[in-house]
Amino acid sequence: MDFLMNKDAEDLVKLIKNNIIPEGSNLKKVTHDFNEFYLSFSSNGPFKILEETDAPAQSYWIVTPKSSHKKVILFFHGGGLNMGSTYGHQDLCQMLSKYTGLSVFSVDYLLNEENIFPAAVEDCLQSYLWLLEEGFQGRDIVIAGISVGGNLVLSTLLALKKMGLDLPFCAVCMSPVVDLTFPVVYNHLKDVKDWIDHERLDKFRELYLKDMDPKNSLASPIYGDLEDLPPLMLQAGSRELLLCDINRFRDLAVEKEVKVNLEVWQDMFHCWHIFHSHLPSSEASLRSIGEFVKTLLENQVKI
Repeated sequence: MDFLMNKDAEDLVKLIKNNIIPEGSNLKKVTHDFNEFYLSFSSNGPFKILEETDAPAQSYWIVTPKSSHKKVILFFHGGGLNMGSTYGHQDLCQMLSKYTGLSVFSVDYLLNEENIFPAAVEDCLQSYLWLLEEGFQGRDIVIAGISVGGNLVLSTLLALKKMGLDLPFCAVCMSPVVDLTFPVVYNHLKDVKDWIDHERLDKFRELYLKDMDPKNSLASPIYGDLEDLPPLMLQAGSRELLLCDINRFRDLAVEKEVKVNLEVWQDMFHCWHIFHSHLPSSEASLRSIGEFVKTLLENQVKI
């Protein structure tokens, strides 16, 4: 597909609305179109992608020329839990590797055309445990995700904590979905100019949870016990539909004395990071993630 090169955020929002999630398509076609659309905005940076055949879920290593193999980012892609893959997020992964200096281990968790909640959470949890079995420790792992991938990051943290296991040294959530009850009346928020809407969110919830409780903390991490979570970086756009929910999550986490760095990027929308080859703020936000991770790594060395 041939897509226009729009640098203006509002033009990009219109373009995304016209190209993502065509109704009535099967999962393979939707995922293919979703991936190709995302990749049309690639930065074409140098990297290698290698499949990991021994992992519990389909997974890939993404490495850049200077990335360390001693520490790793465990990455969960976006896509509403019914599409998306490492393939479509490979450029985002290489940029994360570039700015953090770490290798990326990206998981293609089960999508829910045939698998409902909590199958994706289980894949993410087992992938983390596999890294531990491979010799990594919690202090060697950053867990990161975008959109629904950010939801899976927080759900995985809550599951690990409940199991009493070693937690990663930090987590990064880009435009995370934190509350599947979607309590805010988003249509009344005058500053929202996003490509997702309340109808899309409702369809996602119905598809993922069926008749299950949306307040289950593994589905909506905002209802979980947030105490003792590792340092978190949250990024959201000022025009983002989910900004109010992300702010609520930040406030609750801070009440539990979790170290939270929330960045709200001016005029940005849901998952603007994917479009970093066209939006300066996108690449700048990824650079900020790199600085966050590197600072925590430096503090590890000092301890």
